[in-house]
Amino acid sequence: MSRASRMTRTQFEEGLFGVLRWVVIAFLALITIVPFYYMLLLSLKPIDSLLLNPGQLWISAKDFTLSTYESVLKPTSEGGQGFLAMLLNSGLVAIGTVLLTLAAAVPGAYAVSRLKFFGHRKVGALFLAVYLFPSTLLAVPLFVMFAKMGLSGSLVGLAVVYIAQTVPVSIYMLKNYFVTIPYSIEEAAAIDGASRFQTVRKIILPLALPTLMATGLYVFMIAWNEFLFALLFLAADPDKWTVSLGLQQLANGIEVSKTVLMAGSVVLTIPVVALFFAAERLLTEGLTAGADKG
Repeated sequence: MSRASRMTRTQFEEGLFGVLRWVVIAFLALITIVPFYYMLLLSLKPIDSLLLNPGQLWISAKDFTLSTYESVLKPTSEGGQGFLAMLLNSGLVAIGTVLLTLAAAVPGAYAVSRLKFFGHRKVGALFLAVYLFPSTLLAVPLFVMFAKMGLSGSLVGLAVVYIAQTVPVSIYMLKNYFVTIPYSIEEAAAIDGASRFQTVRKIILPLALPTLMATGLYVFMIAWNEFLFALLFLAADPDKWTVSLGLQQLANGIEVSKTVLMAGSVVLTIPVVALFFAAERLLTEGLTAGADKG
């Protein structure tokens, strides 16, 4: 094959894959944005307008309303759905889960990635083995155990359950990043007199900030959207319901319109989307570039 033909083939492949890349991106954007757009659209329409034309993909000025969000966020004592209090409950549980999970996962991941002990090469797989057991299998024993401890109806007990679920995968995610950090960085810090704790706090954690953010966001999404354990632990106390539990009860309500349900779905979705965009720079920035040079 001549050089000219090889160049032509290379150019054709680059052009083809360039086009296919944008086709895939457009397809993924379409199936992601359109459902959210339609959900947002329905949440801003009165139920009468929706029943008259359910397939309409735009909203006129006369149909635009925020009464659905007012109904969702208003306290139940005032005839609303009480989602504002549920947002607070979900936020407390999710943020507490993230902080405590990272507090446990960082030293665990560092130990697995740096310290030598019997079976350290296989311990990552053991952490993931906990996910071989379905949540429904663990739900009843956990509920009985926490009921005896007096934590069955509390947000603290729910957060502890989430932490037990998220620590193993967090350790696995962080361990995979810690092993990529060169040993020479820690050796240089040790020569300068830094203890292992100081090395982790002042060097390893700043370098691992993007991974910490990604792991924290993953844990936040799990705690924010989880339903099974929230139902099991908090169903008897509506004042402590999380948003996912409240949304499910909203979906089961016969007297609740679908526009109000869509408003509740938007309220559930927006915090995670906003958090993702706020942390996007740290999620994509490579802080380890050039760390081992010189």
